[in-house]
Amino acid sequence: MIIINLDKAKTIAHELRRKQRSKEFAPYDEVISKQIPGNDYADAEAKRQIIRDKYFQVQEAINQALTTDDLIAISDLFPLVSNNS
Repeated sequence: MIIINLDKAKTIAHELRRKQRSKEFAPYDEVISKQIPGNDYADAEAKRQIIRDKYFQVQEAINQALTTDDLIAISDLFPLVSNNS
């Protein structure tokens, strides 16, 4: 029988969440950090907030997961989350 450490599994899930969130942030981070002319800073920041809100919900779900099956179900949401941007 294989025993999975739930705390370590949650840590891995959070790392995956951060990686996915970073991919979505990337185009807006560049606009903000480089202050590229012709790009609206406020619009980029508003879109970044939408991404933050999506991933906050994922973060909370990971924190509240009671089993590895819960984490697997949450990880199945990552493609859905990234398609909503």
